Amino acid sequence: MILLLLLCAASYALGSIPFGLVLTRAAGLGDIRSIGSGNIGATNVLRTGHKGLALATLFLDGFKGTLAVLVARHFGYPAPLCAGFAVFLGHLYPVWLRFKGGKGVATALGVFLGVWFPVGVLACLTWVGVASAFRYSSLSSLAAVAVAPVVALAFGRGELAILFVLIAALVFWKHAGNIARLRAGTEPRIGKTA
Repeated sequence: MILLLLLCAASYALGSIPFGLVLTRAAGLGDIRSIGSGNIGATNVLRTGHKGLALATLFLDGFKGTLAVLVARHFGYPAPLCAGFAVFLGHLYPVWLRFKGGKGVATALGVFLGVWFPVGVLACLTWVGVASAFRYSSLSSLAAVAVAPVVALAFGRGELAILFVLIAALVFWKHAGNIARLRAGTEPRIGKTA
């Protein structure tokens, strides 16, 4: 139990690294939270006009989710599920930023890939498909995280479905403002300012 708690604490610390903020500051762009949506994720980094930084943010935010799960696999069940949730919470509520983090989509997709690779790939493809069709990052994100628990339940993976539902619920919670703007028709499309 102590080992599991330490693993979760380490995963939370990993998730708390705000790569979007770190990369934009290192590039001399200032505080990413002062532009666009004020978010620290890849979509807001893209609003700086630096596609490379946005791509790096996307990769690193996703990779930390996958890494936490893969490391936790060495400690047996249920360590990967606990680590996956902890790294995700770290991104949403990082201690370094007074618990005001990102919306967790890239990290969630990274966790999905680490926990069950096929559902992670399906979620990523869902994001790409919805984004290509509608050009809304928020809508793509909501669709992507909604797919995971449905697939887990369809394949009888109840323990994964619980984790995926918790993650999806928090992503939807973090996107409450986006959902309201989508309904009002005022949500900015990918590549536009907020």
